[in-house]
Amino acid sequence: MQDTANHKWKFFRSGGVDQVMLRNGEDLAHLKDLDLKLWMALAMPTSGIEFDPKTAALLDADKDGRIRPPEVIAAVEWCSTVFNDLGELLEPDDKVALSSIKDPSVLAGAKQILSGLGKEDASHISLEDLQDQVKVFVNTRFNGDGVIIPESTDNAALAQAIADITAATGGTADLSGKQGLDQAQLDAFTAEANAAIEWSSRITLDKSIAVLPEAQMNAAHAAIQSAKVKVDDYFARCRLLAFDPRTRDAINRDAKAYEAIVSQNLSLSLTEVADFPLSAIEADKPLSLVSGINPAWADAISKLASDAVTPILGAGKSTLSEKEWISLQDKVGAYGAWLASRPTAEPILALGTEKLKQLSAPAVYEALVGLIQKDQALANEYSQITAVEKMVYFKKDLKELLTNFVNFSDFYGKSGAVFQAGTLYLDARSCHLCINVSDAGKHAALAGLSAAYLAYCDITRPGEGKRTIAAVFTDGDSDRLIVGRNGVFYDRNGNDWDATITKIVSNPISIREAFLMPYKKLVRMIEEQIAKRAQEADTASSGKLGDVAGKVATADKIKSDQPAPAPKKLDLGTIALIGTAIGGVSALVGGFLSALFGLGMWLPLGIIGILLLISGPSMLLAWMKLRQRNLGPILDANGWAINTKAKMNVPFGAALTNLAELPVGSERALTDPYAEKKRPWKLWIFLLILIGLAWFWYDGKFDAHLPTKFTSAQVCKKAAPEADPSAAAPDTTAPVVVAEPAPAE
Repeated sequence: MQDTANHKWKFFRSGGVDQVMLRNGEDLAHLKDLDLKLWMALAMPTSGIEFDPKTAALLDADKDGRIRPPEVIAAVEWCSTVFNDLGELLEPDDKVALSSIKDPSVLAGAKQILSGLGKEDASHISLEDLQDQVKVFVNTRFNGDGVIIPESTDNAALAQAIADITAATGGTADLSGKQGLDQAQLDAFTAEANAAIEWSSRITLDKSIAVLPEAQMNAAHAAIQSAKVKVDDYFARCRLLAFDPRTRDAINRDAKAYEAIVSQNLSLSLTEVADFPLSAIEADKPLSLVSGINPAWADAISKLASDAVTPILGAGKSTLSEKEWISLQDKVGAYGAWLASRPTAEPILALGTEKLKQLSAPAVYEALVGLIQKDQALANEYSQITAVEKMVYFKKDLKELLTNFVNFSDFYGKSGAVFQAGTLYLDARSCHLCINVSDAGKHAALAGLSAAYLAYCDITRPGEGKRTIAAVFTDGDSDRLIVGRNGVFYDRNGNDWDATITKIVSNPISIREAFLMPYKKLVRMIEEQIAKRAQEADTASSGKLGDVAGKVATADKIKSDQPAPAPKKLDLGTIALIGTAIGGVSALVGGFLSALFGLGMWLPLGIIGILLLISGPSMLLAWMKLRQRNLGPILDANGWAINTKAKMNVPFGAALTNLAELPVGSERALTDPYAEKKRPWKLWIFLLILIGLAWFWYDGKFDAHLPTKFTSAQVCKKAAPEADPSAAAPDTTAPVVVAEPAPAE
């Protein structure tokens, strides 16, 4: 392996993973040196993806239905021997310039194809030219693939032989597209035909195999095999009874055993009857072939008598001893062994012995081998054509493979990855990450680890078989995503399919959904309780109406002097309890509002805090799960081997699912003739809040947080200093001192 230090790679960050950039031919040439731990995938299936199946088959060297890194590297290295510049693979096209071809044999093959099409002066060879070449091969007897078809010869007998052998073996596809025959299939057919001829002729050569004509022997063998188990059981019971007469009741099944079935609707094919002995058991008693037979086995014994006993042991026999039974089996034993050795190639046996002798005759075999060798003589030309085809398909599709295998630039670049089957339109949104799925239950078991919201849908289209897709919803909410909802799916070719949700793997879709979830749950709980109470009230009302109707219907039977029931009075304790409850609730609400409005200018932060207290836990859980959302398990469940975490964060997820939006520049006519009558409840709520804020301001709750000139004390002059009471009124409790008048002078 080369030293990777001499090549400078460049990486881009996407999906939380560093992914290699494939910029030019040098990067492709050193792809074999890139550490596999840096590849996005280590295996991908060749089916169930939006990728040319022909190119996938060319890449899948071992034909196991999967593409792996060694096969990708081998394809790139092969291209390095064919193209002058590997960088051309990064510019996909369905045609290749002849000047770009480095390999002389591939160039010669391309020119030969163009020459055969009358395009000697063409500067490019295209996929269309290759398809036209196949059309040429349709009318060509020999094309170098080693497969002959009926049209490979003018000899009618040989042509028919090729057709018969191809039909019997299944054949193989010729380059022309028709089914034909190659050397391996011819040899296998010849060997199996000879074995079938030897087997079928053995019955006529070995007289011990068939004591009767083959058709009669076949019927006798079938009749004996059909009755063998039951007849063996009968004679075994007879021997046991002869050994110990005390076993008579047990061997014949006691009469009580019939009690379990005689009460049922008895049928001659009843399993319990079939399990009973073939006939009444007596020591050393021959089996009667005409009477006393278990009804469930009467037809089998009748066939045994007519097809085996009479033809082999002679007519007029009404009984069969154990010794005769053993002799009868011995006479067909060789035939049974011969049948057991029957070759398994039924299509070849169906041709019949005479036809097989004709087809496997040495002259026919040699003539067919000559045709195959004549076709193989053009193998070099065929190899060149195959190489040209491989070159054109790799030029067209190899970059797409690399950008969905080595890196995921097609997916993160939103240009359509090979695993994206199309777009699902459902619930006013379009979901672009839809993946073909063969088994929804098996897929969901692993894909659920992706932490993504998955909706499995059956999709149908007239003239097409039903398919299943897994749609990944990454934006919006899940309120209306339920099993049974219908939508429309558009595949990558633009064909529309009816889609129905059949299974859901629920995970958070967005932070917005998580924020609203507690309130939606509260609304649902209230609705459920209201519906429950309404149902209970309706049931109670219906019961009362029924009671009233019953009383009205039987009014003439009620005594007129019967006193009317006294009306129930409301207990004083109940009234007090209700009052206490209302007072407690009022105090709680009042305290809450007082504390809330007491925040003053911090009131908005308080409201935000309450919302976070309610919605915070669900938002935190949703945020944690959305950070874990990963494409890997979804693809792994579909046969991929994803090498690293392919994240789908919130911004990227929003690009994978588009919500319904009005086009830019659209105008809306807001007049709705069927709109519900608007009630000014929002206005009333606003006024109540405004009045509450005004009252708390007037009461001085906000004074500590407001400038002095805006406080209620300053504005309303409630806190102006009053006159000193001690100065305004004399102290009446103090002694009064009366001044004496001054003496007159």
